[in-house]
This record gives sequence, C-alpha cells and structure tokens, in this order.
Amino acid sequence: MGGLPMQNTSALALPGSQQNQVSAVTSGPESKPKKKICCACPETKKLRDECIVEHGEEACAKWIEAHRKCLRAEGFNV
Repeated sequence: MGGLPMQNTSALALPGSQQNQVSAVTSGPESKPKKKICCACPETKKLRDECIVEHGEEACAKWIEAHRKCLRAEGFNV
C-alpha cells in the first residue's frame, strides 16, 4: 500500500445512503431528453419536412414515423 494509512482509503468509499442518492441522480437524466425537441434528430426531420413539402403529408408516412421513432429514442414522448 506504499505506506498510506488505512483511514485515507476508507474516506473514498461512500456510505450506503449516499450511494443510493448518486445512483438515483445518474439514472434520472437518462430518461429525460438531453436536447430540445426542435434540435433532436435533424437528419430524419429534414427528410420528413422535404417529403411533406414536395408530396404532402399523406405520402410521407414512412418519413414521419421514422422521425417519431428517432425522437422516442432520444427520450421524447411523441
């Protein structure tokens, strides 16, 4: 151990209650979107928008659904 006292190594461990708080904090943000919805999935958004402008919404169901799928993967509820 290189001559380090045992007291210093015990200071690195978190007590059980603090470990629970840390895990709750780290798991919470994963379920929330990290971006604004307008900035998420720019590739599918562009394809969807171009298709709607050129062909109308009815003809672009696959691009609309692809964009929704991407947004759901980013954590949005759409």
